[in-house]
Amino acid sequence: MASVVEYKGLKGGYHCGYCDSREGKASCGMWAHSMTVQDYQDLIDRGWRRSGKYVYKPVMNQTCCPQYTIRCRPLQFQPSKSHKKVLKKMLKFLAKGEISKGNCGDEPMDSTMEDAVAGDFALINKLDIKCDLKTLSDDLKESLESEEKKKEKSSKKEESKELSHSQAIEEKLGSGEPSYSIKVPTVPKPGKGADLSKPPCRKAKEIRKERKRLKLMQQSPAGAFEGFQAQGQPPSLFPPKAKSNQPKSLEDLIFESLPENASHKLEFTRFLCSSPLEAENPPNGPECGFGSFHQQYWLDGKIVAVGVIDILPSCVSSVYLYYDPDYSFLSLGIYSALREIAFTRQLHEKTSQLSYYYMGFYIHSCPKMKYKGQYRPSDLLCPETYVWVPIEQCLPSLEKSKYCRFNQDLEAVDEGRSKDPDRMQVFYKKAIMPYGVYKKHQKDPSEEATVLQYASLVGQTCSERMLLFRN
Repeated sequence: MASVVEYKGLKGGYHCGYCDSREGKASCGMWAHSMTVQDYQDLIDRGWRRSGKYVYKPVMNQTCCPQYTIRCRPLQFQPSKSHKKVLKKMLKFLAKGEISKGNCGDEPMDSTMEDAVAGDFALINKLDIKCDLKTLSDDLKESLESEEKKKEKSSKKEESKELSHSQAIEEKLGSGEPSYSIKVPTVPKPGKGADLSKPPCRKAKEIRKERKRLKLMQQSPAGAFEGFQAQGQPPSLFPPKAKSNQPKSLEDLIFESLPENASHKLEFTRFLCSSPLEAENPPNGPECGFGSFHQQYWLDGKIVAVGVIDILPSCVSSVYLYYDPDYSFLSLGIYSALREIAFTRQLHEKTSQLSYYYMGFYIHSCPKMKYKGQYRPSDLLCPETYVWVPIEQCLPSLEKSKYCRFNQDLEAVDEGRSKDPDRMQVFYKKAIMPYGVYKKHQKDPSEEATVLQYASLVGQTCSERMLLFRN
């Protein structure tokens, strides 16, 4: 099936929710009656973005707050210290029911991060989503329960291989340091008794010693152990594998085993949802197929968040997230983004070309929207040549000017630009025809300008595949 779109033209001079300008926003848009996943993939690679069935593209050199398409490279992604804090916070809440912002003197999460996620992903009052656990079929409930039993069995096996003490797990998750199976003695802060329910704090000096010991072990394991024994340090304190000083992967942090008596239970379900994207399930695609999906987050049988994602040929595109504000202490915006990055990596294992995570728009001039740049490595889309440029190379230019051309090759042009508009496909009076034929029936001079503007924005490839509806 071909995509069918209805171009609405340029809309300028309207309110901007980012800088609160009354008339500063400008964008072009079209209504997508239907759209293939490949066409949408090509459109977002030219700076377009959908909101429901409305697909829009900011006029970058005119709008008050230029919006640059941003994508993360999940295959090289490593969670930052603040990301690890969010995952640790979730783990502690699920395992023990604890609600806290940090441990061991760690710096608190930047409050603007939470606000930014809420603002960008359309936080709504009390999760206004018509979905309830009761609406799920008995089959689905049984499926969820059987899956949980499988997870519990595998968790027991993993727990025997992992650390036996939950405090050590928490320490590794929150410290941001390489993960070792080691306990460090600590001294309680003056005026405070030691709280054995919390992980021990680690001093910088002790961490440096650990690093030095591990380095010696890698260079000469036998000599290292002799040296430690001479200092009265038992060899059992140190990991037997040289690779144990590697930081934990995103998956290790997300899927950490929980105790059998965990305080809370977090489950996930995924359903196809209504959108202009046509669902596809090719043999070489992911098992779930391509299309738009609801990712539902269930906490103890209650739905607390719903993420909307588009699974496309080259990426997972995050559309938005709804979540119950009663659970904002869990930083669900950040947590869901990390889950989606891990999900993208999982899809890549079967569908190798699917290797990016698109986060929508990056707005450097809006402080609350700059958090997206913290998911590294990531790239921004050049608004003139539509090539991807590492964000580190873009930031110096954005500090000087809101609107920037990121491609430093001044001779480079948009390779996908509209070169032959007459080959554009038009749907007119229930007939499909090339634009070269359609324009012969038109007498309105403004019609040609509108159609050519559309062709320049979607590019030659999409203009030949998609059907432009005209009446």
